[in-house]
Amino acid sequence: MVESARQPQEPQNPEELYRYLLDRVTNMETRNLELREQIRQIESDKRYIETQKIRYEREVRKLKSEIEQLRSPPLVIGTVTDVLDNGRVVVRSSAGPRFMVRSSMCIDPEKLKPGARCTLNQQSLAVIDVLPESYDAQVYGMEVVESPEETYADIGGLNPQINELREAVELPLKKPELFDRIGIEPPKGVLLHGPPGTGKTLLARAVAHETNAHFLRVVGSELVQKYIGEGARLVRELFDLARKKAPTIIFIDEIDAVGASRTEATTSGDREVQRTLMQLLAGMDGFERRGDVKIIGATNRIDILDRALLRPGRFDRIIEIPLPDILGRVAILDVHTRKMRLDPGVDLSEIAAMTEGKNGADLKAICMEAGMFAIRKDRDAVSKEDFLDAIEKIGLDFDRHIYKSGYGAMFA
Repeated sequence: MVESARQPQEPQNPEELYRYLLDRVTNMETRNLELREQIRQIESDKRYIETQKIRYEREVRKLKSEIEQLRSPPLVIGTVTDVLDNGRVVVRSSAGPRFMVRSSMCIDPEKLKPGARCTLNQQSLAVIDVLPESYDAQVYGMEVVESPEETYADIGGLNPQINELREAVELPLKKPELFDRIGIEPPKGVLLHGPPGTGKTLLARAVAHETNAHFLRVVGSELVQKYIGEGARLVRELFDLARKKAPTIIFIDEIDAVGASRTEATTSGDREVQRTLMQLLAGMDGFERRGDVKIIGATNRIDILDRALLRPGRFDRIIEIPLPDILGRVAILDVHTRKMRLDPGVDLSEIAAMTEGKNGADLKAICMEAGMFAIRKDRDAVSKEDFLDAIEKIGLDFDRHIYKSGYGAMFA
């Protein structure tokens, strides 16, 4: 009795039967659509999971490959010096010795040429790969990216030297047609020599400001390296980078550190300096044309430079930067006091007469010290007395060779 009550009652007439069957069909179609949507969602999730699985498997293979590479022994950096037949190559390792080794079959023969940098197996020294062409980070560090702020107007007492420098360096870069019209080659290099503090580096910075050329600045001691051949390689890469970025100005400060006269070498360090000098000479006047690459050298000791470095074709202009005369000192003082508030009683000509033998750096220091004396005395302008005190102080500091111990003597 109870079970029969729970069962749905059968339709009693055809119309009710029709409505009953129609509702059942509608419910089944709705359920069918829901199931199909669930199937599509499941299939989409399946495809996503399969895609993620492939990606993770790829990452796992990549990580395994990196782990294997990290576990592999380090490779030696070498340079190809000669290419023989049957896959044999003569290489020079970074330590210096040369070896005849085999090269990998996977290396493109066109890339394997003399001068190419390559990686060598530690044990067999076989050539594993050829490295792409690149320059030493030290060479890239020599490039002055931002133009210096100094201009020719900031240099006093050197008008003849400025004119010579502009004719030799700036004019060929800005107006090369003038030299083509006359039928001559412009000067290739300029050597600035003179006592310290006379403005040699300042002149080079002013040239870099006035021209749109790339400016490479290097100190001669930076080219002297510890290992055999490293200094010559730096010089070679320096000139390669200069040719690549032409027009370029190479400024070699303190060139006497690498360009001193060659003597009979007694130590390996002397021989390395001479090798670097030979590469410098080859870069300045070798078989390869320099193009729009100008060289400016600066030195305090022209007397010790190698004669081969001074000949025409390398340094066509040798410009002396002497100690300033009284007119030059007035011009330098005028430059350094341009922004200073001076007392009406200050006569720069009189101060210049009292600073005979001083260079440009000394005069700049005197102006700065005079300003410090004015600040110390809480004055609004620099007086003649401040300049006299500054001249006396700079002279004492220059002549004081031995500092006594104790804080009081140090700052006296």
